[in-house]
Amino acid sequence: MKSLDANLNVLWSRALLEELVRGGVRHAVVCPGSRSSALALACAHTPGLRVWSVIDERSAGFFALGMAKQSRQPVVLVATSGSAGAHFFPAVIEAAMAQVPLVILTADRPLELQGWGAPQTVPQARFYGDFARLFADVGMPEASSPAIAHLRATAARAVSTACRAPRGAVQINVPFREPLAPIPQDFGAEKLTALAREGRTDAPLTRIAQSSRAPDAAVLEDVRTRIAATERGVIVCGPRDEDDGFAEAITALSLATGYPVLAEATSQARYGGGPLTVSLYDALLRHEPFARGHTPELVLRFGGGLTPKSPQQWLDTSGADITVFSDEGALYDPAHRATRVVEGNAVLACRALTEGLSRGAGRWAQDFVNAERVARNALEQALGEQPDVLTEPRLAREVVAALPANALFFVSSSMPIRAVDAFAHGGGVPLRVLANRGANGIDGIVSSAAGMAAAAGRPAVLLSGDLALLHDVGGLVSAARARVPLTVVVVNNDGGGIFSFLPLAQVAKPDEFEALFGTPHGVDLSHAAALAGARFERPTTPTALRAAVRTGLEGGLHLVEVLVDRATNVDAHRHLFARMAAALGEGPWA
Repeated sequence: MKSLDANLNVLWSRALLEELVRGGVRHAVVCPGSRSSALALACAHTPGLRVWSVIDERSAGFFALGMAKQSRQPVVLVATSGSAGAHFFPAVIEAAMAQVPLVILTADRPLELQGWGAPQTVPQARFYGDFARLFADVGMPEASSPAIAHLRATAARAVSTACRAPRGAVQINVPFREPLAPIPQDFGAEKLTALAREGRTDAPLTRIAQSSRAPDAAVLEDVRTRIAATERGVIVCGPRDEDDGFAEAITALSLATGYPVLAEATSQARYGGGPLTVSLYDALLRHEPFARGHTPELVLRFGGGLTPKSPQQWLDTSGADITVFSDEGALYDPAHRATRVVEGNAVLACRALTEGLSRGAGRWAQDFVNAERVARNALEQALGEQPDVLTEPRLAREVVAALPANALFFVSSSMPIRAVDAFAHGGGVPLRVLANRGANGIDGIVSSAAGMAAAAGRPAVLLSGDLALLHDVGGLVSAARARVPLTVVVVNNDGGGIFSFLPLAQVAKPDEFEALFGTPHGVDLSHAAALAGARFERPTTPTALRAAVRTGLEGGLHLVEVLVDRATNVDAHRHLFARMAAALGEGPWA
């Protein structure tokens, strides 16, 4: 028996963490608390586990989420009893919707304290409802071999469940009695079996083999037959976190089928994509003559939902035969237009479909590529007419342009992701681009980006709106305490810019709209930088912005604030779309 097993709580916690590590966990995000003391110390003393201390549970949840999104490995979260674990809930929701593996350990008070007014005691069973893939209460620590074996097996099952499609968060509730500190106490350890005390040492106590992720061969053959018979097809790639050769597989599939790839910014297929990759697809499909003349007959759909509405509406009304590839067990087909769903690894599906196909890029695909070139030239010309002005579209383009190959880039929901998707077109430079597009919220954005940088062990850049930053100022503190190299570029338009694009802005009274939706805050964000000890810059030109981003990538914590005018933002977007539409109107598809 290890000398660290001072008492039963210590042994219980060690056994639990050992099994999580043997199941594939490599990072633990620990929040301070008394009831969780044994769990926190077990995290610190378990070989193979790196521990990150985050003060605020809400920030910790998203920090762990960002780590898991980047690494695609399960991350442990530890909270003390009471309401502490409830602050993980928003991150658990995002984990469920975006297929991100988390293992949450909620320390709890013993049964005799429940329901009698004991402090920091609330019902913690099934804290996260349907958003958790599994809930298990392991009961009070017990000095018996069967109980400890059950604990180990439950931990092994929890990791497996978190990683099995559909991925998500699992909750293990762990009640403790005193002593919570590692105070020596005899508990009959000598009566325990070696299997209970140490597990299998080189493997989880219970290894649960994952089912095959290979797509069904017969279904793929049917899809291949349809591809061979259909020239007018498109490949649509929505948000996808996996870093598994997806861009290369999609490029090969597009060249084999002769289908253009409409690649969303966070699809992992836009930046560094192939010759048939189209990133300014929103502008193309807003142009009615082009959209009408290029209605597809077959659609191969990968990843989650697209950010802009126009392309989704175009797909939904096309009448095309739509095949959805679901490689994490998630479905995105809210309009119920899909003919079939193919489950299994998307990269394997692409490779299998590519075999035996060699249509090449014909007139159909070339029309999309040529149209994008026209739109891109018009966009660059329009931006070049005001070389020193930083609008929100220009800002998104400049941040992406400043990133070197294989850079880590996190994008906030709301306007930043829309600006990047619409105006930061792809190219030959591969980037790792993530966003919280499961529930599409703006909460926890800074913490998620910090987690991304922490998991990767290298600098990351975040593009955030001002409200998202204010929603997660604690994320800056978390990044500073963890010494994470992160550059936060914040678009400060003094409020909620996205609401100005909605019909609400046209019908609401101006004063009510501004108070309830515009929500100006008047905060000088340099104070947020000072709070976290971040280097602060406020560039006013595109050149200065690029320089600030590149400086940030050298390391450390940076906050780069760009002041823009919310009142003119809608017009800036419309002007650029109009310029691209005008240029497209001169093409052969007009």
